[in-house]
Amino acid sequence: MAARDTGAMLARNGWRLVFGAGDVGLMGEVAKAAQAAGAPTLGVIPVHLLGRERRARDGGQMVVTEDMHERKKVMFMNSDAVVVLPGGAGSLDEFFEVLTWAQIGLHGKPILLLDMEGYWQPLLALIDHVIAEGFADASLKRHFQPVPDVPALEAALARALA
Repeated sequence: MAARDTGAMLARNGWRLVFGAGDVGLMGEVAKAAQAAGAPTLGVIPVHLLGRERRARDGGQMVVTEDMHERKKVMFMNSDAVVVLPGGAGSLDEFFEVLTWAQIGLHGKPILLLDMEGYWQPLLALIDHVIAEGFADASLKRHFQPVPDVPALEAALARALA
């Protein structure tokens, strides 16, 4: 599974995983695999989710924030790159926030979409549509990079973090 492979890949390279602190779903699988392989981890969870969501704590650091906005800020400030796995509304929210920050010059961190089995193709088509309709400049696409699989993700991260 790509999520487990991503966690193992982070550990193999000595990279720290900064994540939303849950141990469910794909992010939970990444965290469990990263921790099992010895990667340092930093989980960030808002106080209102403490009772609702199990947390992946196996040896990793944990930060509790007041709200979701602070959570995203803490995660971003502690990250060297942003990797977006297939996901739902939360993944899209985080992607568009960091993409917007890059577009307006607030950061130059790499943003990578793990496009397993073409999952993000509809999103990429939407971004092309937004550009075609004149709501964004074509330069928007320079701020992120889709990668088809974990080996390509590893290579892209190695280049970006070198």
